[in-house]
Amino acid sequence: MFRILFALLSGIIFGLGLIIAGMADPAKVVAFLDITGHWDPSLALVMVGAIAVAAPAFLWARRRQRTLLGETLLIPTNRRLDRRLLAGSALFGIGWGMAGICPGPAWVLAGAGSLPGWLFVAAMLAGMVLYEFMMIRRK
Repeated sequence: MFRILFALLSGIIFGLGLIIAGMADPAKVVAFLDITGHWDPSLALVMVGAIAVAAPAFLWARRRQRTLLGETLLIPTNRRLDRRLLAGSALFGIGWGMAGICPGPAWVLAGAGSLPGWLFVAAMLAGMVLYEFMMIRRK
């Protein structure tokens, strides 16, 4: 039960952070990505702040075997750049640039009742199901 409450609290804090930082506003994100037009650099400060908070936490976590709640800590070790990673990164960037929405803010928008948020979440989930289907067929 504590794990569920902690996960809920973490999600609420994350969502509030996205809202406060402006990451849940697609127009602000598009303005950040529009470096040749009316560029809004404020999200760069958000990213720098996030890295400053996350980097020490990841360094600390790398030395641990378990989470604070006792679960097995799984940190990816694969550092290989392959075609799938590069293609996925490119698709993510294109989608983020076109819609101004990425997965975290999409859930915030959907939770707020935003139609674009719901459409993004639906398309994202459909893409995840399609990917799993393709991987199953591939094997």
